[in-house]
Amino acid sequence: MGISKEIKQTTFRSENHKAMVNIIFSSNWLIERIKNFLEKEDITHQQYNILRILKGSGTPLSTLQIRERMIDKMSDTSRIVERLLKKDLANKVVCLHDKRLVDVTITQKGLSLLERLEPNIKEMDSLVAGLNQQEAEALNELLDKMREHVKVAS
Repeated sequence: MGISKEIKQTTFRSENHKAMVNIIFSSNWLIERIKNFLEKEDITHQQYNILRILKGSGTPLSTLQIRERMIDKMSDTSRIVERLLKKDLANKVVCLHDKRLVDVTITQKGLSLLERLEPNIKEMDSLVAGLNQQEAEALNELLDKMREHVKVAS
């Protein structure tokens, strides 16, 4: 179904405006479906993102380093890390080099959670299965181009 039918709006200021609305709508649509996959494990998509970052890093990361790698840059990383600590999915220790910083790592329980979610990865990927490889590449290029243009213009 097209964006016009989804939001019951037939006119837009321009095709660029329609594209912006479509991107925002699609982003929210994807996030809602991803939340459904993660609710079985009682974690948010931001917590999942941090766990994946910690697993992928292989080394302890500060909350600043985590924030730099997050998909949702507006997230309160410190608060999300605290929730992961309470769930025993992450550990933190004071950084040896800078006592103002903490180093965060994923726990075995966090790794186990990611392992339990692994079978759902293909199901999550299926959310964009309507695109073939070439279309997905084109979409990625267009989205990268959109963000790059704004960086240059800023």
